[in-house]
Amino acid sequence: MIRTGEQYKEGLRDGREVWVDGERVKDVTTHPAMKPIIDIKARMFDMAHDGEFASALTYAEDNELHSIFNRPPRETKDWDDKRVAIDHVMKDIGGVVTRVGDETIGEMWSLMDGRDVLASIDPRFADNIDRNIRKVIEKDVFHVSANTDPKGDRSRPPQEQDPDFMVHVTKETDAGIVIRGAKYETAAAYADQAFLKPTVGAWRDEELSDYAVGCVVQMGAPGVKHICRTGFAGRSDPRDYPLSNRFDEVEALVVFDDVLIPWEDVFFYRHTKAAQFIRSTLHRYSAFPYVLRILYVADMMIGAAMWNAKQTGLDKLQGVREKLAELACYREGINAHLTASIALAETSPGGLLMPNQSLLYAGRILACSQLPTMMHIARELCGGQICVTPNAASFDAEGSGDWLKKFYSLNDTWQADDRRKLLAFARDLLNSDYAGHRLTFVQFAQAPHFNHLNALYQNFDFDGPLDFVRRAAGLSDRVKGS
Repeated sequence: MIRTGEQYKEGLRDGREVWVDGERVKDVTTHPAMKPIIDIKARMFDMAHDGEFASALTYAEDNELHSIFNRPPRETKDWDDKRVAIDHVMKDIGGVVTRVGDETIGEMWSLMDGRDVLASIDPRFADNIDRNIRKVIEKDVFHVSANTDPKGDRSRPPQEQDPDFMVHVTKETDAGIVIRGAKYETAAAYADQAFLKPTVGAWRDEELSDYAVGCVVQMGAPGVKHICRTGFAGRSDPRDYPLSNRFDEVEALVVFDDVLIPWEDVFFYRHTKAAQFIRSTLHRYSAFPYVLRILYVADMMIGAAMWNAKQTGLDKLQGVREKLAELACYREGINAHLTASIALAETSPGGLLMPNQSLLYAGRILACSQLPTMMHIARELCGGQICVTPNAASFDAEGSGDWLKKFYSLNDTWQADDRRKLLAFARDLLNSDYAGHRLTFVQFAQAPHFNHLNALYQNFDFDGPLDFVRRAAGLSDRVKGS
């Protein structure tokens, strides 16, 4: 049941409509903007067949092997296994990718947790949740999510403007529902399917709405159009921008032009209460692998800054060590929240083991809100040469190359070529267009910061502090229930 990388690629050659830079893409697996990231996802599929990694990346069930990333977590070991698997993947590919499936399958587990609630609202679709979760496990599906609508004028309800600004159902048929609208989504153009969710905060007082819909959409289905942003890969020499050219995860405006969704792929429909419930629990699992990715970004910043300090001998200065300690504290703060959220994990309504919600959401706030500050500290430690160093071609050329080798060679250990490589890596990590894009992506990839804070507010246990102060201040028992 575990797919190979080539089987994954072959599945993408389904006639899907993908546009990049105004041109229709014939084969996404060979297009220069997407081939590098598709090759990395294909490598992840192949790693499950590799004797070196197979035992860490797969598990057996009913005499079949499945991806460890798609296994619903039921005990602490399941989460530990996922962390080990991610570690193998990140170290093998030599970088960080966010949208590869494990960070979005958790949204389906949230549906499993809400199965009874959804069934009480509308019992028609409860079995579809179980069926689709099994499908992802058994078919090794690359599953992403469709989250953000264009929205239009947010001061007006969708009914008072172009209705297609938000995804909605236009009609019902015997075969299923037909949807129109659009969503922004990372990796959709090279994924198998997406969980399409209603937008955040779209509801007023209505009980029923054609905009309250949740379903699975096949990314190659008729009427699905992927209009991708310009990619970073292939725009420059990979030696100068090693991250941009390998790890760019291409986003798209995914247009749903009268797309038929079979009834078996519908999870909820029309009931705004169901849509609100799912939005409130959506990230209870997916926040974990998402925040875990930022841990690896922190490692890259620490590594780049520390190597630069070692190259130039600045690691002996107290001021430099203090800055490095700030980066280390940020990294360990993320690690502590992730580790504690599993150590104090909670049983979910669906019987799964979900990370401690208060600790997990607090860790997400730390990781996302402090990332810009940490990137600036890393820039400071790497120094101004990351923005003024000539490109690799200048180091190779006769004439300029000799001078660059002279001034970029520090000692017998650090010659110009290694110095240039480190500076190019740091520039792409911290200063490039790609770096700015990734920073913005992190700020909004799991909803904006006010949603992060609201999630923590909803999951933090305020009773403890309230009772502590009530007793310490000698307040009367009358205030207990206030």
